[in-house]
Amino acid sequence: MADWNPGAYLQYTDERSRPFTELVARVPGSPATIVDLGCGPGHLTAVLRARWPQAQVTGVDASPAMIAQARAADPATEYVLADLATDTHTADLVISNAALQWVPGHRDLLTTLADRAAQTFAFQVPGNHDAPSHRLLREVAARAPYADAVGPVERRATADPAEYPELLARPGWAVDAWETTYTHVLHGPDPVLRWISATGAQPTLQALEAKDPALRAQFEEEFGAALREAYPEHAHGTPLAFRRVFAVATRA
Repeated sequence: MADWNPGAYLQYTDERSRPFTELVARVPGSPATIVDLGCGPGHLTAVLRARWPQAQVTGVDASPAMIAQARAADPATEYVLADLATDTHTADLVISNAALQWVPGHRDLLTTLADRAAQTFAFQVPGNHDAPSHRLLREVAARAPYADAVGPVERRATADPAEYPELLARPGWAVDAWETTYTHVLHGPDPVLRWISATGAQPTLQALEAKDPALRAQFEEEFGAALREAYPEHAHGTPLAFRRVFAVATRA
């Protein structure tokens, strides 16, 4: 994948920020240092500062475009370009919002990330890999002529809430895990297509763009039609159910 598009991602800032706010509310204590893994364009640093105004925050992301956007919007915060799987920053609180699902084998990485937290390791990941939006993405991308350009679209499955305590609840740790399904009411033309095009569909769209911009346009038309059928528009907007899974591991 070439890189993320901060502008596209920030189209639904309020909806994408809600899970992080819920996650932060469940973090105990008063960390003096915080590492935000997968900080994106830095728009959620304000949530951390509102909760812990005196904390030193470091944002980490593997996307040059996201880090550039974060540094421009928030020059007072340190933002570091690094791979989440190999980053070695430590802090009282290590937190991650909707990023670990992009790390291959993220379950195997969890204890390593937790060990870098002096107090708490907290994260949220999407749990909607079998929702119509993602299932249709895989189905349409598997058809000709798209399949030759993109190959199989990975099903980026995350664990259910009961599985994360099994991975993180070691001696000296207490783990709180839960799930929330948000119903976002989106507006405008093809809102679900615009939502997923900024995140889950981004690698597929970029592969098609690299092959042939016309092929991408054809795919978006076909995928968009399938999404409109799966997510019909109502008088009040287009409802999008989005399941998310949370975990907060705290040193006892």
